[in-house]
Amino acid sequence: MKAIALFSGGLDSCLAIKIIQNMGIEVEAVNINTGFESNFEKEEYLKKTAEDLGVKFTSIDSRQQFLDEILFTPKYGYGKNFNPCIDCHANMINVAYNYMKEIGAKFIISGEVLGQRPMSQKLEGLNKMQKLVKEPEIVVRPLSAKLLPPTLPEIKGWVDREKMYDISGRERKVQMQLAEKFNLKNYESPAGGCLLTDKNFSNKLRDFIKTRNLEVTDIDILKVGRHLIVNNKKVIISRNKDENPILKAYNGDKFLKMFPIGVPGPVGLIESDADEETKKLASRILITYTKADKGIVGINGGNIEAESFESRDKIKEFML
Repeated sequence: MKAIALFSGGLDSCLAIKIIQNMGIEVEAVNINTGFESNFEKEEYLKKTAEDLGVKFTSIDSRQQFLDEILFTPKYGYGKNFNPCIDCHANMINVAYNYMKEIGAKFIISGEVLGQRPMSQKLEGLNKMQKLVKEPEIVVRPLSAKLLPPTLPEIKGWVDREKMYDISGRERKVQMQLAEKFNLKNYESPAGGCLLTDKNFSNKLRDFIKTRNLEVTDIDILKVGRHLIVNNKKVIISRNKDENPILKAYNGDKFLKMFPIGVPGPVGLIESDADEETKKLASRILITYTKADKGIVGINGGNIEAESFESRDKIKEFML
């Protein structure tokens, strides 16, 4: 008997795996990548955590499918920001379901806790989610199973309902006790997570899609940098050396890359159709974030000489 576990790397998903593992069932941890995770190095962490749990790890790239089918047309709308949580969770289950069928597993495990999250994990939200899921009866939620109707795996005796739990609400005391019981140490804090729940990121996303189609190649550049509007054109400038490689790696066609030449400094992106005046102004902004008073900025093979502003406060008027 094999089950697929939706795997975020958080404590709840780790506990759900351990509970089912302890019933003698083989579990494979599956992470559904929608692209909006806040941590760029999340997959390495997930691999290590799955290894510690003694389960196989699989990552499924659903970024394009999520953009095409879920993000902009959620049946049950958004939370406080740009987060279509009910539709998103249901979609993750459906993506996992398709994979489950491919490998011959029997059911799906989720670490969801009744009442823990305001939109998707209240009973009303779970009931809505069930309507979007292909076979809701095969989804087991071990942490709250005793508060929910029996699932098919329970009815058929694949899993033991008595060995599952009745956890509810945002209090995590019981989960912490279970972590000690199962000797779990390497699990992610509940902080962070999906950027679509973040107000600042959601504002950047809303601004971006006003005049542009969002593509997979655009997602990572929305996660980093200072976002500015210069003559109605978007400019993104890295905030530190850790963000430089992310902007350097951009391979879409909406933006051109900007680099200071001969001096250390940030990497920038500017919209491809920006005119020369806008490029010159953006170059001044880029040079201002170096230690030079003036310099040369390379943009798409061409060089622009630019003087820095006297103060970075001048740049505030361009900030998104």
